[in-house]
Amino acid sequence: MKLGKKKMLLVSFMLFSLFFGAGNLIFPPFLGQNAGEKMPLAILGFLITAVALPVLGVIVVARFDGLDKLSQKVGTRFSMIFTILIYLSIGPGLGIPRAASVPFEMAVAPYLPKEASVTICMVIFSLVFFVLAAWLAMTPNKLVERIGKFLTPTLLLLLVFVFINYVFRGEVNIATAQEAYAGNPLAKGFLEGYQTMDTIAALNFGLVIATTITSLGIESKKSVMSYTVRAGIFAGTILSLVYLMLSYMGMGSSNVFPIQENGAWTLRCIVKQLFGGPGAVLLAAIFTLACLTTCVGLITSISQYFSTLTKKISYTQWVFLISGFSFLVCNQGLNTILGLSIPVLNAIYPISIMLIVLGICDRWIKNNPYIYPWTITAVGCISIIYVLDKQLKVPLGFLSDWCHALPLYSMGLGWVVIAIAAVALTSVLYAFKKR
Repeated sequence: MKLGKKKMLLVSFMLFSLFFGAGNLIFPPFLGQNAGEKMPLAILGFLITAVALPVLGVIVVARFDGLDKLSQKVGTRFSMIFTILIYLSIGPGLGIPRAASVPFEMAVAPYLPKEASVTICMVIFSLVFFVLAAWLAMTPNKLVERIGKFLTPTLLLLLVFVFINYVFRGEVNIATAQEAYAGNPLAKGFLEGYQTMDTIAALNFGLVIATTITSLGIESKKSVMSYTVRAGIFAGTILSLVYLMLSYMGMGSSNVFPIQENGAWTLRCIVKQLFGGPGAVLLAAIFTLACLTTCVGLITSISQYFSTLTKKISYTQWVFLISGFSFLVCNQGLNTILGLSIPVLNAIYPISIMLIVLGICDRWIKNNPYIYPWTITAVGCISIIYVLDKQLKVPLGFLSDWCHALPLYSMGLGWVVIAIAAVALTSVLYAFKKR
């Protein structure tokens, strides 16, 4: 059986929507505004961690039949801990609350009457948001129809509408790059791509897409993989185009508006300049659609995973638990969530990247028993050290001095050197043991 073009398009749109949430909306315009004239290099680095690696992640996880089986290459205990950590970070711990708080803080809160309580309004908004998300997640077999057929096309049309208006009516004045982007915009863009959370989300969504394709009547694993690759490439292409549009608008406004607190405010300034007061409705629709589809996808996939860990709690109960906990975290505020996400993502993102890279190369290294555990352990250690040292400012003594001697460490990429060294060392060790 073959998957028709229409169904293939719907699956691709569904994958795009699973990826495209709060971070995907707010970080590209913020990158563009801060990078200014150096936006092209910055967005190139951003596309590596926000598009290329997520697409590869979907394909790799689909090939391994789930993140747990891929991470078992490192070790059984690691597989359990890392998989749960990934699901919690992209789910109720960070990803889902962030996606729910963005539409309120950027498209609702600024237009509330002065006498209104922002806290109470946020509680009401997030309650309605999560009730709707939970209701949609209750029927996972209808996600392709609801998200791929209706929600995603509407979202894309709204984004294209804003971009076309900006091209013809927007004020463009490009500034020089801010200090963070002036030195190495490519590396800075690469690190900013972490904030979308899409590479770690891909470790979750790979199995979702493969399962969805199977539910559409495709039984051959080879065919499922083929359609997964196609869906990934198509979704990645759409993501790239949207990121380029958003970052271009941010770059064009870099000398028009002051540097904003976050990318959501940057986008709000652009839309307000183009459409005035009515732009608030447009912005609310864009943010709500983008964030709702991502939340539904995350609640669905995480509930499916946790319901397999224990038979005592059903899928439906997990949907309510995850939605409820996310509701509580969401009401802590967007900036609090964004501040917490940076150290967490810098700790687990390099591990996720290396799992994907090793998974891609698995056919050539699968007989080497050292390469997965040694490389992932080394990368995990240096990533945690970097977070403690550079972001949490924990005094580490000689360990900090040693790490600062590593190439790329100051840019947050010291783990790349460690990964290359670990792969080389374990390859030599394996070759020596075989002799």
